[in-house]
Amino acid sequence: MSSLAVERDGAILRLTLSNPGRRNAITWPMYDALQQIEPTVAGAPGIRVVVLRGAGGEAFAAGTDIRQFTDFTTGEQGVEYEHRVGRVIGSLLRIRVPVVAVVEGPAVGAGLALAACSDLVVATPDAVFGAPVARTLGNTLPPAVLARLQQRLGAGRTMAMLLTARLLSATEAASAGLVADVVERDALDAHVDELLARICSNAPLTLASLKEIERRVLRDGPDAEADDVLATVYGSRDFQAGVAAFLNKQRAEWEGR
Repeated sequence: MSSLAVERDGAILRLTLSNPGRRNAITWPMYDALQQIEPTVAGAPGIRVVVLRGAGGEAFAAGTDIRQFTDFTTGEQGVEYEHRVGRVIGSLLRIRVPVVAVVEGPAVGAGLALAACSDLVVATPDAVFGAPVARTLGNTLPPAVLARLQQRLGAGRTMAMLLTARLLSATEAASAGLVADVVERDALDAHVDELLARICSNAPLTLASLKEIERRVLRDGPDAEADDVLATVYGSRDFQAGVAAFLNKQRAEWEGR
């Protein structure tokens, strides 16, 4: 049975995509569960980072579960499906804390979209990334997904990947800027744990502000309005504590306010 397992581990929210025998292909209930992560994080100030990975280590996610398309008979059903994906993408991008994707094996189609929505992607050398719909299903991508892929891979590389229906290796994805680290499987868990601990030790308001300002810059360009975000950070107790700790050569204790 498919599921999105959600586990709170202190300051870490761990999400695991699971669809046994289908390489963790995403089902409608899994999409619905993913859309609930944004309000879950918003309602839990103690969460500092979200980590997303596929169950079993065989795959991150091999797209949408194709069995769900057998009932499609009209173009309108396809439109609603892509709107649904777009809503999930939007909600994931609005999560206030850093999102780390851990990719083993294929991140294809919707799996690629989920990885591209993450702030940091760590991949094993056997990971592959792509959306070969022109060769497989003959469907297409919604604007929200295409825009995110262009932001993470670049417009030229994204279109070349899609038009030729090829998959990018982990090395290629790292070269393009989608993947932050390529790590051997036997060192993966330790590397991810160290990365999560490092994120959790940083000032949460700073991390949230960087994510929000990036969203606005991608939408509005370098003249994006962000005075409200800047005022929140510079008016915070954390900023005052950070200045005092730096001058006293101590480590700040972040409160997130």
